[in-house]
Amino acid sequence: MKFKHVFDHSEAYDVRQPNHWRSVLHTVIFGTDTPAGRRFDLVLLYLIVGSVVVVMLDSVQEVREHYGSYLLIAEWIFTVVFTLEYVARLLSVKRPLRYVFSFFGVVDLLAILPTFLSFFVPGAMSLTTVRILRVIRIFRILKLGAFLQEAGLLTNALYASRRKITVFLTTVLSLVVILGSLMYVIEGREAGFTSIPRSIYWAIVTLTTVGYGDIAPHTPLGQALAAFIMILGYSILAVPTGIVSSEMSKAEHKQHPAKLNCARCGHAPEDYEAIFCSRCGAELRQIAKET
Repeated sequence: MKFKHVFDHSEAYDVRQPNHWRSVLHTVIFGTDTPAGRRFDLVLLYLIVGSVVVVMLDSVQEVREHYGSYLLIAEWIFTVVFTLEYVARLLSVKRPLRYVFSFFGVVDLLAILPTFLSFFVPGAMSLTTVRILRVIRIFRILKLGAFLQEAGLLTNALYASRRKITVFLTTVLSLVVILGSLMYVIEGREAGFTSIPRSIYWAIVTLTTVGYGDIAPHTPLGQALAAFIMILGYSILAVPTGIVSSEMSKAEHKQHPAKLNCARCGHAPEDYEAIFCSRCGAELRQIAKET
């Protein structure tokens, strides 16, 4: 799974003719190596953060009562700017549909849709906080390559763990259905366990050690079962952590394989990818196979 393609799909696009206006637009929007491209990305980053702050302030009743009209104007200004930017991105790439269905293409579209949907769905404008996902570009803008490598390592580990995690989740879902049904039989409607789905909800809350306290068993048998589920929850929560940690260790080993000490002189090379010993010149991997 190539994480960099998921992270920024625009890298796969071809640049137009050097003197074509689309080529210039592509360089400014997607090219972080140029001064113009870097300034564009930094300005865009400030606009994204500012738009999210506006939406958050609009959700505060006291602020909305005094500055609601100004916040609404600011939100529409941000939306218009982001809409023009989205159109410019489509015009600057050779395959617009490829960008539309890329990770950032979807995020960019979701960043502008809620404001327009607010005409039909009240409160939809609050969903514009999805714009905060666009600040992920800061890793590309500031050339934080090490962060991208670590993010790719984590993504690959999660992807490699998908089957084990699926089995784990299936087991947990089966377990909470059984425990919830059992608690429904033990406690009954009088204790608040009015249905099996509600009892399953209680089992999930208890098993994950969240414990809202809105429903609680009253009988000694029910309390004993609840105590068992609580203890079971601590052991179950450790399972996905171990699965992902194991896959991360494997991915880390593949990315940075263990150093091979020279079998001839015992020197440990400084470079992970060294083939020959820097002290005696012996071939490290060949000697390792022979030994």
